[in-house]
Amino acid sequence: MREYLLVLLTAALTTYLTAGVCRRTALQVGAVAKVRDRDVHAVPIPYFGGVAMFLGLAVAFLLASQLPFLGRLDIVKHDALAVLAASLVICVVGVLDDLLDLSAVVKFAGQMLAAGIVVLQGVRMYWIPLPNSIIALDNATSILVTVLFIVLCANAVNFVDGLDGLAAGVVAIGAGAFFSYTYLLAWEQELARATTASLVTVVATGICLGFLPHNFFPARMFMGDSGSLLLGLLLATSTISLTGQIDPSQLTADGGGLVPSYLPILLPLATLALPLLDLVLAYIRRTIDGRWWFVADKQHLHHRLLELGHSQVRAVLLLYLWTGLLSFGVILVGLRWGSWSLGSLLAGILALLVLTFGPRLRGKSTR
Repeated sequence: MREYLLVLLTAALTTYLTAGVCRRTALQVGAVAKVRDRDVHAVPIPYFGGVAMFLGLAVAFLLASQLPFLGRLDIVKHDALAVLAASLVICVVGVLDDLLDLSAVVKFAGQMLAAGIVVLQGVRMYWIPLPNSIIALDNATSILVTVLFIVLCANAVNFVDGLDGLAAGVVAIGAGAFFSYTYLLAWEQELARATTASLVTVVATGICLGFLPHNFFPARMFMGDSGSLLLGLLLATSTISLTGQIDPSQLTADGGGLVPSYLPILLPLATLALPLLDLVLAYIRRTIDGRWWFVADKQHLHHRLLELGHSQVRAVLLLYLWTGLLSFGVILVGLRWGSWSLGSLLAGILALLVLTFGPRLRGKSTR
């Protein structure tokens, strides 16, 4: 655990310190977020926060490879290198988009390329856990599912990046929850605690925490597509790598123990619940309106919270709470299945519903 903590702090500090340089560079080259109708910021804000995040990721991975605990397993170092290479590609695609406003087709091709790098290095989803059963995937299906999952997660995080500090905070909470699960899984099942999933999630948490001081309201810089696509890739690869390093026979329901068989697939969905929900709703909404799913609008979840009467900060904090409740709530239910854990989760959901729709109930909606 001490090495994980050191890696997290290194990722956070590197990201924090390099963000200022990246901000000045963005201003010099004109990589700024201009004010558009669908945006909530009032003045142009520089991009390249994703570049600082990538630097934090690279330094943290380099440190981990030299540590006696995290660096002793060849599979972890191999997978981390594959994730780093894919992260570089997807970060470059994001930087080019921030500079040149790439078409959706070009960005999609870049995401596919990054996913292909991961797949070619053997970081793939080999099985899907279901209640009381494990579905093994053949090579073709494994590749297809892996690529689709990476592209889906990358775009989901990109969609939710609409308010100051929102994407970074949501991913930090979700990645922190997933790290807690993977570490507890290894401890409970007496498995190797040095896994790619744990390393990637703890680094993702660190780079988000290091970036938040620059990005929380009022933001001094944005992560841009280079950051949001990178964070989506990291969350996806952490989930995927878990299926390659954990024996599926260990993931059997045991009458309420730590790892009922559905938890490894349910937890990532809970972690990304808000971004995925936003992505699905956007696809449905735009399809009904006769538009392409990638054509932007001003009807995302965070926009709706603002319409309900919440301030930017309150809307972001509410989405933090929802992410934390769903992510850690799923772990709680998996840890201690029972009426009290389910009751606690439902009580938390009810409380957050009241907080979310409170302004409308009090007649403070901006509609």
